[in-house]
Amino acid sequence: MSILCGLPILECVYCLGCARWLWQKCLYTAGHESENWGLATAEEFEPVPRLCRLILSVYEDDLRYPLWAPPGGYGINPDWVIVKRTYEETGGCATPYMIYLDHDNVDIVLAIRGLNLAKESDYAVLLDNKLGQTKFDGGYVHNGLLKAAKWIFDTECELLRDLVEMNPDYRLTFAGHSLGAGIVSLIAMYAVQNRDKLGTIERKRIRCFAMAPARCVSLNLAVRYADVINSVVLQSIGNTNQNDDDEWMISYLGQLLLWKMFTNRFSGKRYLPCLLCLMCLKDTCTLEEKKLKDPRRLYAPGRLYHIVERKPFR
Repeated sequence: MSILCGLPILECVYCLGCARWLWQKCLYTAGHESENWGLATAEEFEPVPRLCRLILSVYEDDLRYPLWAPPGGYGINPDWVIVKRTYEETGGCATPYMIYLDHDNVDIVLAIRGLNLAKESDYAVLLDNKLGQTKFDGGYVHNGLLKAAKWIFDTECELLRDLVEMNPDYRLTFAGHSLGAGIVSLIAMYAVQNRDKLGTIERKRIRCFAMAPARCVSLNLAVRYADVINSVVLQSIGNTNQNDDDEWMISYLGQLLLWKMFTNRFSGKRYLPCLLCLMCLKDTCTLEEKKLKDPRRLYAPGRLYHIVERKPFR
Protein backbone atom coordinates (compact mmCIF):
# COMPACT_ATOMS: atom_id res chain seq x y z
CA MET A 1 0.00 0.00 0.00
CA SER A 2 1.46 3.33 -1.03
CA ILE A 3 0.50 6.78 0.23
CA LEU A 4 0.72 9.65 -2.25
CA CYS A 5 1.49 13.13 -1.03
CA GLY A 6 1.22 16.19 -3.25
CA LEU A 7 1.71 19.85 -2.49
CA PRO A 8 -1.21 22.12 -3.39
CA ILE A 9 1.02 24.34 -5.53
CA LEU A 10 -1.68 26.81 -6.53
CA GLU A 11 -2.74 27.35 -2.92
CA CYS A 12 0.88 27.79 -1.80
CA VAL A 13 1.56 30.42 -4.46
CA TYR A 14 -1.64 32.21 -3.56
CA CYS A 15 -0.84 32.19 0.18
CA LEU A 16 2.73 33.40 -0.41
CA GLY A 17 1.46 36.24 -2.58
CA CYS A 18 -1.12 37.26 0.02
CA ALA A 19 1.53 37.06 2.77
CA ARG A 20 3.86 39.32 0.80
CA TRP A 21 1.07 41.82 0.21
CA LEU A 22 0.15 41.76 3.92
CA TRP A 23 3.80 42.17 4.93
CA GLN A 24 4.11 45.21 2.66
CA LYS A 25 0.91 46.70 4.07
CA CYS A 26 2.04 46.23 7.69
CA LEU A 27 5.41 47.87 7.08
CA TYR A 28 3.98 50.52 4.78
CA THR A 29 3.85 54.14 5.93
CA ALA A 30 1.43 56.21 3.91
CA GLY A 31 3.72 59.23 3.83
CA HIS A 32 6.71 57.38 2.36
CA GLU A 33 6.16 58.46 -1.25
CA SER A 34 5.51 62.11 -0.38
CA GLU A 35 7.94 62.58 2.54
CA ASN A 36 10.04 65.05 0.51
CA TRP A 37 7.13 66.92 -1.07
CA GLY A 38 6.31 70.50 -0.17
CA LEU A 39 3.11 71.46 1.61
CA ALA A 40 0.15 72.58 -0.48
CA THR A 41 -1.06 76.12 0.14
CA ALA A 42 -4.60 76.84 1.31
CA GLU A 43 -5.19 78.86 -1.86
CA GLU A 44 -4.35 76.09 -4.32
CA PHE A 45 -6.31 73.48 -2.34
CA GLU A 46 -9.35 75.76 -1.84
CA PRO A 47 -11.43 74.38 -4.78
CA VAL A 48 -11.25 70.76 -3.58
CA PRO A 49 -13.96 70.72 -0.84
CA ARG A 50 -16.30 72.79 -3.00
CA LEU A 51 -15.84 70.51 -6.02
CA CYS A 52 -16.30 67.42 -3.83
CA ARG A 53 -19.71 68.73 -2.85
CA LEU A 54 -20.57 69.29 -6.51
CA ILE A 55 -19.57 65.72 -7.33
CA LEU A 56 -21.67 64.39 -4.43
CA SER A 57 -24.67 66.38 -5.65
CA VAL A 58 -24.65 64.37 -8.90
CA TYR A 59 -25.86 61.39 -6.84
CA GLU A 60 -29.11 63.20 -5.97
CA ASP A 61 -32.26 62.73 -8.04
CA ASP A 62 -33.68 66.14 -7.13
CA LEU A 63 -31.31 68.86 -5.93
CA ARG A 64 -34.19 70.95 -4.56
CA TYR A 65 -35.07 68.09 -2.21
CA PRO A 66 -31.78 66.26 -1.60
CA LEU A 67 -31.80 62.97 0.29
CA TRP A 68 -28.10 62.57 1.03
CA ALA A 69 -26.88 66.13 1.57
CA PRO A 70 -24.29 66.67 4.33
CA PRO A 71 -25.02 69.16 7.15
CA GLY A 72 -25.41 72.59 5.57
CA GLY A 73 -26.34 71.10 2.19
CA TYR A 74 -24.20 70.99 -0.93
CA GLY A 75 -23.93 74.76 -1.13
CA ILE A 76 -25.08 74.93 -4.75
CA ASN A 77 -27.89 76.77 -6.48
CA PRO A 78 -30.19 74.34 -8.37
CA ASP A 79 -31.03 77.14 -10.80
CA TRP A 80 -27.39 77.18 -11.95
CA VAL A 81 -27.49 73.53 -13.03
CA ILE A 82 -27.36 73.58 -16.83
CA VAL A 83 -27.78 69.84 -17.48
CA LYS A 84 -27.83 66.75 -15.28
CA ARG A 85 -27.51 63.42 -17.09
CA THR A 86 -28.69 60.07 -15.71
CA TYR A 87 -27.70 56.50 -16.61
CA GLU A 88 -30.69 56.34 -18.95
CA GLU A 89 -29.40 59.39 -20.83
CA THR A 90 -25.81 58.21 -21.03
CA GLY A 91 -26.87 54.73 -22.14
CA GLY A 92 -24.09 53.16 -20.07
CA CYS A 93 -21.38 54.96 -22.06
CA ALA A 94 -20.43 56.95 -18.95
CA THR A 95 -21.51 57.51 -15.36
CA PRO A 96 -24.04 60.29 -14.62
CA TYR A 97 -22.71 63.83 -14.66
CA MET A 98 -23.73 67.44 -14.30
CA ILE A 99 -22.74 70.78 -15.84
CA TYR A 100 -22.95 73.60 -13.35
CA LEU A 101 -22.45 77.34 -13.93
CA ASP A 102 -20.87 78.57 -10.71
CA HIS A 103 -21.26 82.36 -10.76
CA ASP A 104 -19.94 82.74 -7.22
CA ASN A 105 -16.58 81.21 -8.13
CA VAL A 106 -16.44 82.24 -11.82
CA ASP A 107 -16.41 78.62 -12.93
CA ILE A 108 -18.02 76.32 -15.49
CA VAL A 109 -17.92 72.86 -13.88
CA LEU A 110 -18.51 69.44 -15.39
CA ALA A 111 -18.78 67.03 -12.43
CA ILE A 112 -18.94 63.23 -12.75
CA ARG A 113 -19.91 60.76 -10.04
CA GLY A 114 -17.94 57.63 -9.11
CA LEU A 115 -18.43 53.91 -9.59
CA ASN A 116 -21.91 52.49 -9.08
CA LEU A 117 -21.61 48.99 -7.61
CA ALA A 118 -24.99 48.05 -9.07
CA LYS A 119 -24.18 49.01 -12.69
CA GLU A 120 -22.36 46.48 -14.83
CA SER A 121 -21.82 49.21 -17.44
CA ASP A 122 -19.44 50.91 -15.00
CA TYR A 123 -17.43 47.69 -14.63
CA ALA A 124 -17.37 47.35 -18.40
CA VAL A 125 -15.73 50.78 -18.72
CA LEU A 126 -13.05 49.86 -16.16
CA LEU A 127 -12.32 46.44 -17.65
CA ASP A 128 -12.10 47.73 -21.23
CA ASN A 129 -8.32 48.00 -21.30
CA LYS A 130 -5.14 46.07 -22.01
CA LEU A 131 -1.58 47.14 -21.30
CA GLY A 132 -0.47 49.48 -24.08
CA GLN A 133 -3.78 49.20 -25.94
CA THR A 134 -4.48 52.90 -26.56
CA LYS A 135 -2.01 55.64 -27.49
CA PHE A 136 -2.74 59.33 -26.92
CA ASP A 137 -0.51 62.36 -27.48
CA GLY A 138 2.71 60.38 -27.39
CA GLY A 139 1.76 58.25 -24.38
CA TYR A 140 -0.72 55.61 -23.28
CA VAL A 141 -4.15 55.95 -21.69
CA HIS A 142 -6.89 53.67 -20.37
CA ASN A 143 -9.01 52.60 -23.35
CA GLY A 144 -12.42 52.38 -21.64
CA LEU A 145 -12.01 55.68 -19.81
CA LEU A 146 -10.91 57.44 -23.00
CA LYS A 147 -13.99 56.17 -24.84
CA ALA A 148 -16.22 57.44 -22.04
CA ALA A 149 -14.38 60.79 -22.03
CA LYS A 150 -14.76 61.22 -25.78
CA TRP A 151 -18.45 60.35 -25.58
CA ILE A 152 -19.12 63.03 -22.94
CA PHE A 153 -16.98 65.63 -24.70
CA ASP A 154 -18.65 65.05 -28.07
CA THR A 155 -22.11 65.06 -26.46
CA GLU A 156 -21.62 68.32 -24.52
CA CYS A 157 -19.09 70.09 -26.75
CA GLU A 158 -21.53 72.61 -28.24
CA LEU A 159 -23.04 73.42 -24.86
CA LEU A 160 -19.61 73.89 -23.28
CA ARG A 161 -18.51 76.12 -26.17
CA ASP A 162 -21.60 78.29 -25.76
CA LEU A 163 -21.00 78.60 -22.01
CA VAL A 164 -17.33 79.49 -22.55
CA GLU A 165 -18.22 82.14 -25.13
CA MET A 166 -20.99 83.64 -22.97
CA ASN A 167 -18.71 83.71 -19.94
CA PRO A 168 -15.26 84.68 -21.28
CA ASP A 169 -13.78 85.26 -17.81
CA TYR A 170 -14.86 81.88 -16.38
CA ARG A 171 -12.60 78.86 -15.97
CA LEU A 172 -13.61 75.48 -17.39
CA THR A 173 -13.24 72.89 -14.62
CA PHE A 174 -13.65 69.12 -14.82
CA ALA A 175 -14.14 67.27 -11.53
CA GLY A 176 -14.84 63.64 -10.68
CA HIS A 177 -14.36 60.88 -8.14
CA SER A 178 -12.95 57.35 -8.61
CA LEU A 179 -14.19 56.11 -12.00
CA GLY A 180 -15.44 59.64 -12.74
CA ALA A 181 -12.02 61.04 -11.82
CA GLY A 182 -10.37 58.95 -14.51
CA ILE A 183 -12.96 60.05 -17.05
CA VAL A 184 -12.64 63.78 -16.29
CA SER A 185 -8.85 63.53 -16.43
CA LEU A 186 -9.04 62.24 -19.98
CA ILE A 187 -11.78 64.76 -20.86
CA ALA A 188 -9.43 67.54 -19.74
CA MET A 189 -6.60 66.15 -21.86
CA TYR A 190 -8.92 65.69 -24.83
CA ALA A 191 -10.27 69.23 -24.36
CA VAL A 192 -6.73 70.67 -24.36
CA GLN A 193 -6.04 68.80 -27.60
CA ASN A 194 -9.30 70.10 -29.14
CA ARG A 195 -9.52 73.66 -27.80
CA ASP A 196 -10.69 74.89 -31.21
CA LYS A 197 -13.98 73.06 -30.56
CA LEU A 198 -14.48 75.08 -27.36
CA GLY A 199 -14.13 78.52 -28.91
CA THR A 200 -11.30 80.78 -27.81
CA ILE A 201 -10.44 79.22 -24.45
CA GLU A 202 -6.78 79.20 -23.41
CA ARG A 203 -5.06 76.18 -21.89
CA LYS A 204 -4.55 78.02 -18.60
CA ARG A 205 -8.34 78.35 -18.18
CA ILE A 206 -8.85 74.56 -18.37
CA ARG A 207 -8.29 72.59 -15.19
CA CYS A 208 -9.23 69.25 -13.68
CA PHE A 209 -9.57 67.93 -10.13
CA ALA A 210 -9.56 64.12 -9.90
CA MET A 211 -10.52 62.74 -6.48
CA ALA A 212 -9.03 59.26 -5.86
CA PRO A 213 -8.56 58.65 -9.60
CA ALA A 214 -8.19 55.32 -11.34
CA ARG A 215 -4.83 54.79 -13.01
CA CYS A 216 -5.43 56.12 -16.52
CA VAL A 217 -2.33 57.73 -18.08
CA SER A 218 1.30 56.80 -18.69
CA LEU A 219 3.97 58.57 -16.66
CA ASN A 220 5.03 60.95 -19.43
CA LEU A 221 1.43 62.17 -19.86
CA ALA A 222 0.96 62.51 -16.10
CA VAL A 223 3.93 64.90 -16.04
CA ARG A 224 3.01 66.75 -19.24
CA TYR A 225 -0.51 67.60 -18.04
CA ALA A 226 0.46 68.45 -14.46
CA ASP A 227 -0.43 72.11 -15.11
CA VAL A 228 -4.01 71.10 -15.98
CA ILE A 229 -4.83 68.00 -13.89
CA ASN A 230 -4.73 67.81 -10.10
CA SER A 231 -5.18 64.41 -8.44
CA VAL A 232 -6.21 64.22 -4.78
CA VAL A 233 -5.20 60.98 -3.05
CA LEU A 234 -6.06 59.97 0.53
CA GLN A 235 -3.39 58.10 2.52
CA SER A 236 -1.99 55.37 0.24
CA ILE A 237 -0.55 56.31 -3.13
CA GLY A 238 0.88 52.79 -3.43
CA ASN A 239 3.79 51.47 -5.40
CA THR A 240 2.17 52.33 -8.71
CA ASN A 241 1.22 55.94 -7.95
CA GLN A 242 -2.33 54.92 -7.16
CA ASN A 243 -4.50 54.07 -4.18
CA ASP A 244 -3.74 50.44 -3.27
CA ASP A 245 -7.29 49.96 -2.03
CA ASP A 246 -8.79 51.30 -5.27
CA GLU A 247 -6.59 49.00 -7.35
CA TRP A 248 -7.55 45.92 -5.36
CA MET A 249 -11.22 46.90 -5.26
CA ILE A 250 -11.32 47.32 -9.04
CA SER A 251 -9.58 43.96 -9.51
CA TYR A 252 -11.99 42.27 -7.10
CA LEU A 253 -15.07 43.79 -8.72
CA GLY A 254 -13.75 42.73 -12.09
CA GLN A 255 -13.37 39.20 -10.79
CA LEU A 256 -16.95 39.15 -9.55
CA LEU A 257 -18.31 40.43 -12.85
CA LEU A 258 -16.30 38.05 -15.02
CA TRP A 259 -17.13 35.14 -12.70
CA LYS A 260 -20.81 35.94 -13.07
CA MET A 261 -20.53 36.07 -16.85
CA PHE A 262 -18.41 32.90 -16.92
CA THR A 263 -20.69 30.81 -14.67
CA ASN A 264 -23.79 31.98 -16.56
CA ARG A 265 -22.35 30.59 -19.78
CA PHE A 266 -20.41 27.60 -18.44
CA SER A 267 -22.20 26.04 -15.50
CA GLY A 268 -19.93 24.51 -12.88
CA LYS A 269 -16.76 26.45 -13.78
CA ARG A 270 -15.84 27.84 -10.37
CA TYR A 271 -12.12 28.41 -10.72
CA LEU A 272 -12.09 31.65 -12.71
CA PRO A 273 -11.95 33.90 -9.58
CA CYS A 274 -8.83 32.03 -8.41
CA LEU A 275 -7.13 32.57 -11.76
CA LEU A 276 -8.00 36.26 -11.72
CA CYS A 277 -6.72 36.58 -8.15
CA LEU A 278 -3.41 35.12 -9.34
CA MET A 279 -3.27 37.81 -12.04
CA CYS A 280 -3.79 40.45 -9.36
CA LEU A 281 -1.09 38.87 -7.16
CA LYS A 282 1.30 38.81 -10.10
CA ASP A 283 0.87 42.58 -10.44
CA THR A 284 1.43 43.02 -6.69
CA CYS A 285 4.62 40.95 -6.73
CA THR A 286 6.16 42.66 -9.77
CA LEU A 287 9.24 44.63 -8.77
CA GLU A 288 8.93 48.42 -8.61
CA GLU A 289 11.95 48.92 -10.88
CA LYS A 290 10.41 46.78 -13.59
CA LYS A 291 7.12 48.69 -13.42
CA LEU A 292 8.81 52.08 -13.72
CA LYS A 293 10.73 50.98 -16.82
CA ASP A 294 7.54 50.05 -18.68
CA PRO A 295 6.35 53.12 -20.66
CA ARG A 296 2.91 51.55 -21.13
CA ARG A 297 2.12 51.35 -17.43
CA LEU A 298 -0.65 53.66 -16.21
CA TYR A 299 -0.50 56.06 -13.26
CA ALA A 300 -2.64 58.61 -11.48
CA PRO A 301 -2.82 61.71 -13.70
CA GLY A 302 -1.24 65.13 -13.27
CA ARG A 303 -0.11 66.81 -10.09
CA LEU A 304 -0.71 64.83 -6.89
CA TYR A 305 -2.07 66.19 -3.62
CA HIS A 306 -1.45 63.61 -0.91
CA ILE A 307 -3.68 63.78 2.16
CA VAL A 308 -1.72 61.76 4.68
CA GLU A 309 -1.12 60.97 8.33
CA ARG A 310 2.54 60.03 8.57
CA LYS A 311 2.28 57.14 11.01
CA PRO A 312 2.64 53.37 10.56
CA PHE A 313 -0.48 51.17 10.44
CA ARG A 314 -2.66 54.21 9.65
